[in-house]
Amino acid sequence: MKIQEDIKPISYFKAHAAKVLAQINKSHRPFYVTQNGEAKAVLLAPKTFEEMQNAINILKMLSMSEQNVKEGKVVSQQNVESQIRKKFGIK
Repeated sequence: MKIQEDIKPISYFKAHAAKVLAQINKSHRPFYVTQNGEAKAVLLAPKTFEEMQNAINILKMLSMSEQNVKEGKVVSQQNVESQIRKKFGIK
């Protein structure tokens, strides 16, 4: 990782926006923008952001599924198969 290359002040970003965006899209690494020495923003390539959102959604579904199992909100495989057969007229 070259994280030091990915942390720059806002003045650098303003002066080199096109270069920074090209770097982000090529490397798929986040770019951190600082202002007065504090982190103020993180820029991501659209593909990276989409992949991150998908991963978060999968983790949310897993968490909800684990909670359902703990609460006994489950259906047997046999029951599911039976419902599918009925719905699609399969014997």
